[in-house]
Amino acid sequence: MEQLTLFDNREKTAPLASRLRPTTLEEYVGQKHLLGKGKILRQLIDKDQISSMIFWGPPGVGKTTLARIIAERTQASFVEFSAVTSGIKEIKEVMAEAEQNRRMGMETLLFADEIHRFNKAQQDAFLPYVEKGSIILVGATTENPSFEINSALLSRCKVFVLKALEEEDLKELLNHALTSSKGLGSMEISIEEMHLKMIARFANGDARTALNTLEMAVLNGEMDEAGKIRVNDEVLAQCMNRRSLLYDKNGEEHYNLISALHKSMRNSDPDAAVYWLCRMLDGGEEPLYIARRLVRFASEDVGMADSQALPLAVSVYQACHFLGMPECDVHLTHAVVYLSMASKSNALYMACEACKKDVRELPAEPVPLQICNAPTGLMKELNYGKDYVYAHDTEEKLSRMKCLPESLDGRRYYLPTEEGDEGKVKEKLIKILQWKSQE
Repeated sequence: MEQLTLFDNREKTAPLASRLRPTTLEEYVGQKHLLGKGKILRQLIDKDQISSMIFWGPPGVGKTTLARIIAERTQASFVEFSAVTSGIKEIKEVMAEAEQNRRMGMETLLFADEIHRFNKAQQDAFLPYVEKGSIILVGATTENPSFEINSALLSRCKVFVLKALEEEDLKELLNHALTSSKGLGSMEISIEEMHLKMIARFANGDARTALNTLEMAVLNGEMDEAGKIRVNDEVLAQCMNRRSLLYDKNGEEHYNLISALHKSMRNSDPDAAVYWLCRMLDGGEEPLYIARRLVRFASEDVGMADSQALPLAVSVYQACHFLGMPECDVHLTHAVVYLSMASKSNALYMACEACKKDVRELPAEPVPLQICNAPTGLMKELNYGKDYVYAHDTEEKLSRMKCLPESLDGRRYYLPTEEGDEGKVKEKLIKILQWKSQE
C-alpha cells in the first residue's frame, strides 16, 4: 500500500489560480478574437489541424493554459520542455524520439513554456524537426518574438497575440472562484461587488494576479462567530498596497515605455515624459540606459535648434554614472524636462538617413581629385589635389570648389528648419549657397 504523506493534500492547498486552471475551451475565459466562433485558432483546434505556433502576450492571460488545452484535444504525443532544465542533450533525445514517431505516422506536440528563455543553440536544435514536421512546436512567451525567437524558427511558426483580459473577464473569473468547489465555494464569504471590481482593475489584465489577490483578501478577512469571512476596505487595501506594474527590462513593455518617453518629449509634453520616466525607473530600468537614449534624442529630435541639449544630456549621463539610483532620478528628470521644452528639429536625423540611403543604393563614387591628399610625386602627377582651394586663404573664408562626387553635385542632405537657433543656421547656409552659385 502506498504511504500517505502531507503532500497528498496538495490539490486543496495549491494556489487558487492553479486550482481553477481551465481544462477545456468551454471553461477558458478571454481571447475571443482568437477562440470565438469562426475564428482561425478555434477552427484549427476543433479540426485538429494544429501547426507550430507561438503564443505571445503579457503574464496571466492564459498562454500556458491554452497550450495545455490544445495538448489535451490533439491526437499527438505531448512533451513539455523547460528552458531552465532542458539542455541540448535532452532536446536532441526528444527530437530523435519524435522523428521515430513521425516515421510510424505519429505526431509529437512539444510545448515550450517561456520559449524566450531558450538560448540560440537550444532554439536551433528545434529548427530541423519543425521544418520536417517531426514536431508541432507550441511556444509561450511574454517577450516580443521578433527580438527573442530565432528568425528562422519564427518564420516557421504562426504567431498568435493574446491580449490582456478585460475587466469583465476578470470579474467573471473572480465570481467563478467564489462559487467553484475547486476554488472558494466551500467557504462562506462576504465581499461586495465593488471590491471585486477593484481587484479586477488592480490586476491590470492578469488573471493570476486577480485570483491571487482575491485569495489573499479572503485569507486575511475577518471571520465572525458563525465562520463567515468578511472582506472589508482595509483588508483589500493591504492586499493591493502596490500596483503590479508590468515591466520587463528586456522585453516588449521595455520598448513600449521608452517609446512613450521619447514621443512625449518629442511632443513637448514634460508631464507625460516625466511620468514615463518614473514608470521605467519604478520598474527597475537601468538609469544609464535611459540617459543614453536622452543623449540620442538630443541630436535626433533637438539637434541644431538647441545645441546645448547634447552637452546637457551628456552631463546627465555622467551624473547618473557618478551617483546611481535613487539620487540620479532628479538628474534624469532635469534632462527629460529640458529636452521636452527645447526647440525641436530633426534636420540632422533626416540628413543622416538620406545620406545613408544614397551610400547604400548608389555606386561608391571616387573622392574628387581636388580634395584628395597628394603625399607623393606620382599622385601629384595624376592631379591628386589639383585645384584645391584652402578656404582660410580667401577673403570670404569660402571657395566654390566642388566637394561632392560629380554624380551627386547639388545634392542636399542637411535642410535646416527655422526652429530655435537653427533659424540662424538656415540663414547662414542660404547665404553660403547663394554665394557658391555665383560664377
